[in-house]
Amino acid sequence: MTLTDAPVDNGINLQALMDARGALGDDPTLGHFVWRASSRWENGTHSFSTVEKFSGLGGEQSHRTPFGYDIDHPECFASEDHGATPVELILVGLAGCLTAGIASVAAMRGIRLRSVTATLEGDMDLAGVLGIDPGVRNGFHSVAVHYKVDADATAEDVEALVAQAQKRSAVYDVIANPTNVVVDVNR
Repeated sequence: MTLTDAPVDNGINLQALMDARGALGDDPTLGHFVWRASSRWENGTHSFSTVEKFSGLGGEQSHRTPFGYDIDHPECFASEDHGATPVELILVGLAGCLTAGIASVAAMRGIRLRSVTATLEGDMDLAGVLGIDPGVRNGFHSVAVHYKVDADATAEDVEALVAQAQKRSAVYDVIANPTNVVVDVNR
């Protein structure tokens, strides 16, 4: 990637991004990150999750402040609806990752963004989750991402930057490809 002669930043610190890329290219061990989240059950289907600390760049890191999320299910599931459902948070994560990628790729390519809006839909059959039909997958059957991008670029250029953002998205990769998940119980 190269910076354009007349850089467009779209709120992205391009120099810091390029410096990070260079540092990780020089020492690939700095790119190994471990992201962490913790969750505390509140009542019924309601839990409260937090993210604060993670490791990367060769050491422990933390956000400026811890972030907390109420997670629950809607009243139609006989729940209290104290927060978004876990599957909705997956869609939020995917939207955020892809959208950040679009802004970054656009800045790298000198494309000025005026607005980017994403609408995501995840198709799911609850017959699996509820144990009604063991042949039905518990997770999404499909996820659709619909973007509206207003930018100083051709339609082909916008499609290319969205495709590159998708190609580089960590959350897209987590959803689209098998991931080894290990679950254990400590008492």
